Amino acid sequence: MSSAKLSARNNFMQEGFSRLWRGTNASLALAVPTVGIYMPCYDYFRNRMEGFTTEKSPTLTPYVPLVAGIIARSLACISCYPVELAKTRMQAFKGTQRDVKLPGVWKTLVDVINPVKGSSNGQNYRMLWTGLGAQLARDVPFSAICWSILEHTRRSIFSFIGEEPRAGSIIGANFTAGFVAGGVAAAVTCPLDVAKTRRQIEKNRDRAMTMTTRQTMAEIWRDGGMRGMFSGAGARVGRAGPSVAIVVSFYEVVKYGLHNFHQQ
Repeated sequence: MSSAKLSARNNFMQEGFSRLWRGTNASLALAVPTVGIYMPCYDYFRNRMEGFTTEKSPTLTPYVPLVAGIIARSLACISCYPVELAKTRMQAFKGTQRDVKLPGVWKTLVDVINPVKGSSNGQNYRMLWTGLGAQLARDVPFSAICWSILEHTRRSIFSFIGEEPRAGSIIGANFTAGFVAGGVAAAVTCPLDVAKTRRQIEKNRDRAMTMTTRQTMAEIWRDGGMRGMFSGAGARVGRAGPSVAIVVSFYEVVKYGLHNFHQQ
C-alpha cells in the first residue's frame, strides 16, 4: 500500500466517518452568498452587454458570456473570499485527537487574524484575503471557459429540441451544458487550483503575505512536475461538473417559475 493511501486510511481511522464532511458548514456558508452574487450579476451583465453589442458591434456578441462571467465571478470571489479561506483551512488542517472538536468558520477566521492571543492589529485583517490573487487566477479563467462553453452548448441543445422551453427541457439542457462546461473548465484550470490551495494553507504568515501565484506554481512544478500541477484533477473535475450542472439548472428553473408566476 502506498504512503498516501496509508496516510488517508490512518486519518480516517483516527477521525472517523465525519472527516469526509469536514468543512461542510463552511461550504454551505460560502455557497449561498456566492451563488446569490454570482448568478444574478452574470445575468445582468450578459443581458446589458448583449443588448449593447447586438446594436453596436454584433461581431463581439459571442464573447459576451466570457466577459460577463469574468466580471461576475470577480465580484463574488472578492466579496466571499474570507469564508472560502476558512473552508480550505478547515478541510486541510486535521485535529490531533479524535475527540477534539475542530474549530468552526468563525473560530478559523479569528485564528487567521490573531494566531497568537493578544496580537490583534489592523494589518492582521489583510490575512483574511491571503491567496486572493491565486483564487482570482483560478476562478476568472474557470468562469470565462465555463460560461463560453455552457452558453454555446445550452443554445445548441435548445435549438435541437426546437420547442417552447418547459421546466423539463430547461433542467435537461442546463444540466447537460453545465456538466460539460464545469468539467472542462475544472480540468484546464487544475494547476491554478493547486496553487490556490497551497497558498491558503500556508502557515508562515510572512511567507503567505509575500508569495505570488507564479512563485507558487514554480514551486509546485519543481516539487512534483506535471503530476504535481494536476494533483487531484480527477476529484476536482468530478466535483465541478455536477456542481455547475446543479447550480445552473436549479437557478434557471427558479427563474422560469418566477417568470411564469409573474405573468399569471
